[in-house]
This record gives sequence, structure tokens and C-alpha cells, in this order.
Amino acid sequence: MAHKAERGVFELKQGRFLCVTDTEGRTSGLVAAVECLTAERLEQLRAFAEPVQLIVTHHRGRAMGLRAHEGGTDLSLTLGAEDTPDTIMGLAADPQTALSAQVELGVRPATRTESAGLALTRFSHLLPAVVTVELSPDSSLLAQWMDNGTVLDVSSEEVEQVVARSGIEITAVIEAPVPLAGAEDARFVFFREGGGFAEHVAVLIGARENWPDPVSVRLHSACLTGDLFGSLRCDCGEQLQGSLDHFKSQGGGVLVYLAQEGRGIGLGNKMRAYILQESGLDTVDADGVLGFGADERHYDAGVAILHHLEITRVELLTNNPDKVAAVRESGIEVVERTPIYGGINRHNLRYVQAKVDRSGHWLMDMISQRASAD
Repeated sequence: MAHKAERGVFELKQGRFLCVTDTEGRTSGLVAAVECLTAERLEQLRAFAEPVQLIVTHHRGRAMGLRAHEGGTDLSLTLGAEDTPDTIMGLAADPQTALSAQVELGVRPATRTESAGLALTRFSHLLPAVVTVELSPDSSLLAQWMDNGTVLDVSSEEVEQVVARSGIEITAVIEAPVPLAGAEDARFVFFREGGGFAEHVAVLIGARENWPDPVSVRLHSACLTGDLFGSLRCDCGEQLQGSLDHFKSQGGGVLVYLAQEGRGIGLGNKMRAYILQESGLDTVDADGVLGFGADERHYDAGVAILHHLEITRVELLTNNPDKVAAVRESGIEVVERTPIYGGINRHNLRYVQAKVDRSGHWLMDMISQRASAD
């Protein structure tokens, strides 16, 4: 029945309610995404029950200064009758919201059903925050909404199954020749994850029989702003082009282009993080304010694609220790790691420095080159 949870993603994105129950059906809550919350929806929630709870991640709890985040669990905050969609959005994402403003909120660990609703927002790349009320099992209005399809019901277990990343399945959908500048013998292989939510591409440069041993490989997370528009905020576009140039010089290679925009938080949240960075936060802290970890990416789909392509030995083009670990743990031999650098400018220097200081990326040579040039 996991398809109900998959449908729940789209219900939340449309601003509709979900009824989330525990596995035994003993408790249930009516859930709505904060990002899509309207005044009308908020009043409908209050008509069912009071008080309304705001559910946030422990990352957001840390940013708010709430000690309850220390357990690493999602948090439930009691909202007041005066709260509006705007004030609730502030509680969920405003960097100025601190503990002093939250003393009366009655913070507690989130229940399993509350966390399930929150997990779906993260999975669907919405802002990770939901509002919810506990439902009475004998609510006639809820029964009417369930009967006529106004509200979809889903169990917390179904949600957990959908958002779990272990054992991910990928399907090769189609392969086609796509000649590239300087690499006319290139093919694109289109992959789809199980469930159909994410789609990835493997770009095969050169004829397979001419590939070097080990095969040159780049796992590249999508970056619309950098890859397509040449944004100066990051080095992604330059890493992408540098990888393709490296493949051409080596006689071939494979670029796995993964749908993990914004280190896995999605394009909309990436834009929110950019606004926060303008106020002085680095990229890790900006993501934390929004309720995300330092890096939400996973590489199981990427290594599954490499296995599908029957690649067993690689020269991995990366500065990221997590990528090296993910490939090795999948049973693929990383014979060599080759750094892949972009340029440093006044717009991306803090971003690159944060990757070194906060995420352990191997970029000190890149930063040193900038320092010596200065």
C-alpha cells in the first residue's frame, strides 16, 4: 500500500490535508505542509481540534536554540490561537526565531505519525515543516471527507517505506546517441528510480572498448543555477565541464548526473538558502535554519547505475569523501581519486571554504591557489 504515501506527496504539494495514522490505527493526525498553508486551511484544522502543533526537524530545533533538539528527534511545538500562516512560516524558517520567543511553546518530541508527515515534506523537497492536529476517531466530517476522497489516509509505516533509501532500485529506460562538442561519440542513458520520483542520466563518453582502466567516473549532483546558467555562487558548472574535458582527454568516461539539486534539498529550498546566505550564514548553517542537515544527498542511485553499467574499477573525479566512501562500500574499487576544481571568486569563496571546514571536502589546494594569486 506504499502507493498511498506516494500519492500523499502530491496531496501535500497541492496544499491538501493528509490523514496519517500509526500502524495499528490507534492514533491519527490531520497534516498540512507549512509551505502550502493558507488561512482557510489553518481554520479548518482548528475546527477539528486545538491546539495545532508545528512539527519541525531537530536541525531546525538546533537553529531555534531549543534544547530538545539534542535527542536528534523531530520536535512538536504547540501553536497559539493568534498564530497565522505567516507567523508559522517564521517559526519554521526565520533565522531570527530564537529560544526567547519559544518558551511558551511546550516543545516535546514528535510522535511517529507527526514525524511521518514531516518526512513526506522532506521527501518531496518542500520546506520540512508541517502543522497537524490529533483527530478524534468519531469525527463525522473526517469520515465524510475520507469517503468522498477529499482527504487521503496513509499509515506512518507506508510513509517510512517510501522515504527509506536503502536497497534503492533503478531502471534503465532508454539509451540514445547525443553527440557533444568535442565528444561526438557520446550516449545518454536515462534511468528512473523505483516509485518514479527521481530520474537520472548517465552520460557515456567514447566507445566502451576505448575507456581507460580504471574507468574515469564523475558522480555529479544536478545544479540548475551552476550547470546551466553559470552561477558564480558555486563551482558546480566548472566541475561538470572539467569532468567532460577529462573524459575526452582520457579516451572516454562516465558522468552520472543525479537529480539531487541543492545537495538534496530541492531547487525551492536552495533559493531560500541563498537568501539566508545573503544575511551572512554559510551554506551549512543556512540549510540548518531551514531544517536540513549539512548534506541531504545519497549516492545509492549513482552506484546502482555504475553496477548496471558493469563498471567495477574507477578513477573517481571528486573532492567529496562521502562519494568515495559510497562507491567503495558498494563493492566498486576506487583505484584513484582525481580532484576536480572550479574557480574561486568573491561570490563562492565562503561556499567553498564551508565545504572544507564543515564537510571535510578536499579543496585546500584550490583555496591555496586563490590565496597565492592574491
